[in-house]
Amino acid sequence: MAHAYTPGLKVSSWLDHRCKRMLPIKGDVLVEVGQEVDANDVVAHTEMPGDVYPVNLANLLSLPPSDVPECLVKSEGDQVKEGEVLAQTKGIFGMMKKSQKSPYTGTIETVSEVTGQLILRGPAIPIQVKAYVSGRVVEVLPEEGCVVETKGTYLQGIFGIGGETNGSIRMACERHDQKLTPDLITDDMKGCVVVGGGQMTDAAIERALQVGAAAVVSGGMDDQDLRDFLGYDLGVAITGSERKGITLVITEGFGDIAMAGRSYDLLKAREGCQASVNGATQIRAGVMRPEIIVPAGSDENPVSGSEGQVEGLLEPGRPVRIIRDPYFGVIGQVSGLPHQPAVLGSGSKARVLEVKLDSGESVVIPRANVELIEG
Repeated sequence: MAHAYTPGLKVSSWLDHRCKRMLPIKGDVLVEVGQEVDANDVVAHTEMPGDVYPVNLANLLSLPPSDVPECLVKSEGDQVKEGEVLAQTKGIFGMMKKSQKSPYTGTIETVSEVTGQLILRGPAIPIQVKAYVSGRVVEVLPEEGCVVETKGTYLQGIFGIGGETNGSIRMACERHDQKLTPDLITDDMKGCVVVGGGQMTDAAIERALQVGAAAVVSGGMDDQDLRDFLGYDLGVAITGSERKGITLVITEGFGDIAMAGRSYDLLKAREGCQASVNGATQIRAGVMRPEIIVPAGSDENPVSGSEGQVEGLLEPGRPVRIIRDPYFGVIGQVSGLPHQPAVLGSGSKARVLEVKLDSGESVVIPRANVELIEG
């Protein structure tokens, strides 16, 4: 018997999740397998080579390139500070000497007799990789990084901006469909992951930034507000590298959309707990979704309704989100999977499924118009 599959959005009260924490270049891994780590613990570090600064001493000292090495006050491998003398000519009878000071701080890497150019390497740039989530190290990749495993509540969003952050969950809205406005964000939310309900407004984002919130999570957002906040059109590139001082995640989509009741309830149940949030999103090949991870306490037991379910499999009883109008953003359950294609309103034929909405209404829509809510 053939089966139907569709992409899924993970929303789970309990999930085993593994985060690979990798250095951009080889360095030192600071943890061991079995070690318990906090989200802010540094698990690996390295140093990136500094910037390269060319200094054309031949031109600056009006010398033939071959004479430059003899005029050096410093040697290859020596460190110099900005304003310190790099080279000095011999002058005429020891007089009228001409010198050149270093325009940068760094280390002398090479000096060429062919071009008369000196290469300064700027100070090394330290790189630290944090655990991101609280959990246990289950694998160490020598000189590269490690894998941290955590268990707890896990939610994927539709879109986000900003990189990895963490903080205590604070509920700003009393209902999953309540609009997130600036008056709901208070000064004591500094460093917190603020959870709204419906659309987050531009003024609310600015208020969250003002109080120093770590992240804001809500159901929807106006695309114009996002454009105004960033100062440019985002396009189709991967997000996550924005340096706006706050991470934003929308769980449902763009527009005045309420957060799914299940997602809201899961976050509300974990209010006061530490959460890790990453707004990085990639929509094209290699899909990456923004995420909220709330590690469980040591005394919590797993509670999951997805045991035995096949990932991505459409079958009766599975929760889905409709991702096309006229029911965009609506949550329901698969109630039927007709075998024969149906004629749509446009006159074309497509495979369909029956969805029972939370309101009790049943609708028939193309299978391509839904995504599973995994978990």
